[in-house]
Amino acid sequence: MSSMFIAADGQPRCRWCGAAPEFLHYHDTEWGFPVSDDRRLFEKICLEGFQSGLSWRTILAKRENFRAAFDGFDFTRVAEYTDRDVARLLADEGIVRHRGKIEAVINNARMARDLVAREGSLAAFFWRYEPDPAQLAAPQTASTSAEAVALSKDLKKLGWKFVGPTTVYAFMQAMGLINDHAEQCVVRNKVAQARGRFARPRGAICTDTADAG
Repeated sequence: MSSMFIAADGQPRCRWCGAAPEFLHYHDTEWGFPVSDDRRLFEKICLEGFQSGLSWRTILAKRENFRAAFDGFDFTRVAEYTDRDVARLLADEGIVRHRGKIEAVINNARMARDLVAREGSLAAFFWRYEPDPAQLAAPQTASTSAEAVALSKDLKKLGWKFVGPTTVYAFMQAMGLINDHAEQCVVRNKVAQARGRFARPRGAICTDTADAG
């Protein structure tokens, strides 16, 4: 239990969520719960790209600013951005003003639009890479996996940027493709139950949910 964070309600949680006040709600209500909404999936993979070299606290604190700046991460709209939008975003003090990362979001929006045209949805594509829980390392002991490496490689082949294996693995953890909550974490079983009820997007390969309660 020494590796756990004990919140005000007396319940143990993943240690990382005690590092900043805003982490607790994110941990309890978002992180690890399965997501099939394309806009949320696109938002998260973009924000993970922005996090590269920074802390998640920095990105989470600016998340609403990012949403406002990028039209709610509606990739059909972001795909139409021009150099004028890049200039606007580089002048926006509410977000991370990194030209390469900004241009990557616009590029990836175009790639996402193309991917949806081919696959039907981003969710159907991403969920094909859901790992077999039995093959995963112990919770929060790995920074990547074979599936994350495969997804990263395939996204890069399709023209996506800022989607390295570590970035992709963090995306998979957050979007529920992996239940990486610590074994004693009070939220782990809630995530397991949500994964057990979750209807995998059409076209995805459904692996088992052995830890579902």
